[in-house]
Amino acid sequence: MRPLLITDCDEVLLHMVKHFGVWLGETHAIDFHLGGADFADSMKRRDGSPPPTRDEMWALLGGFFPAEMHRQTLVPHAAEGLARLSREADVVVLTNLQDECRTARIEQLAAFGIDHRVECNQGGKGEPVARLVDEYKPSVAVFVDDLAVHHDSVARHAPGVFRLHMIAEPALAANVPPAPAAHARIDDWREAADWIEARFAAGLTADALASTEPA
Repeated sequence: MRPLLITDCDEVLLHMVKHFGVWLGETHAIDFHLGGADFADSMKRRDGSPPPTRDEMWALLGGFFPAEMHRQTLVPHAAEGLARLSREADVVVLTNLQDECRTARIEQLAAFGIDHRVECNQGGKGEPVARLVDEYKPSVAVFVDDLAVHHDSVARHAPGVFRLHMIAEPALAANVPPAPAAHARIDDWREAADWIEARFAAGLTADALASTEPA
């Protein structure tokens, strides 16, 4: 059985928020501040009118994906890290986009030399991660994501999966604490690949390792 790596895309493999912010300013006269993880609280209209509601925020994100995805740039060392890990493990990119964006995401990643299975998801990632683990039946599985809510979801639905919290955008990373449900927080792919390889080499699932540790 091969190990399995399940990784998010935006702010893990590709930079998104800074490019989204530039687009908001150019197209909608909205300033976007990267001070926190909540997008709705980070938007301010330049004309002083009320900030976008949460529903309007989702509509703005819908305007960015897939039409403006060409703005996104590769996270340093992400492609090399995946290439290294894929020599021994299966890799799935689990991205929270609407299903109609899947082809655009596949093509976008391929342009950066990342050619792995892509699955779209809406909502918590715990259940899709559990389904992928059931499908692949890996020796060890590792999940990488920038949002704490998804680590909590995976911890509940797939407790045997190791959870690595990564935020590749420095302006966000500096203001977002480590996810409580993650096993580690690493924001650089060189160090992250080492950590993931070590989990693969140990050959223990996260829940099995926890059961061997002293209380």
